[in-house]
Amino acid sequence: MTGPLAALPRALVFDLDGTLIDSRLDIACAANHALGVLGFAQREVAVIAGYVGDGARPLLARAAEIAETDPRIDGLYDAFIAYYLVHPIDHTTLLPGVASALSALRELPLCVCTNKPRSSTDAVLAQLPLPVRFQLVVASDDLPKKKPDPLPLVHIAERLGLTPRELVMVGDGPQDIQCARAAGARSVGVEGIQPRARLLAAEPDVVLASLHELPALIQKWLTPSARDTRR
Repeated sequence: MTGPLAALPRALVFDLDGTLIDSRLDIACAANHALGVLGFAQREVAVIAGYVGDGARPLLARAAEIAETDPRIDGLYDAFIAYYLVHPIDHTTLLPGVASALSALRELPLCVCTNKPRSSTDAVLAQLPLPVRFQLVVASDDLPKKKPDPLPLVHIAERLGLTPRELVMVGDGPQDIQCARAAGARSVGVEGIQPRARLLAAEPDVVLASLHELPALIQKWLTPSARDTRR
């Protein structure tokens, strides 16, 4: 979406994996556990990390090199979730700038929109050392469609009593940027787990090196001189 944006940002929506947290090793451990249980070859952490972003089932299908419609996906998924719920943050850490950015922005409604399953999302968020509580969390299995479909952001806006144009979607992957564009929200790309080239190809409104830079950007958008521009 290009051109003037009349609405001021009234709420921030964050992706989880790769945006707020570095969860690559825990995801890889859970995936490799599931692959081993079902008799598939295990994969390197870097390979599995490249599959993060579209949800657990697509990740497992890619790691096992089978179709998402393969009946073995259910077994892989169940084994993945069972392991992950016991080991949600063994190696997971907040990414640089996350704690300070969330603290600085806590006067705005802060939400999470993730393609992670609800059960593992709750397990991770319950144990993370976060400086704030999120007002709303939408996971992959909460709604009929997930990112990059606009439905999750439309749903969040409705729950907050806002329009999607008043949301800012912050994420590290094309799923986040495409979801924001389809919903009519602002998009902020932050360099994280996803390859930078993939993020840039999605054409976010702004790209940040880390969340350290987010509070200043939001303050700029909230100033009167920035009301009629996207940057």
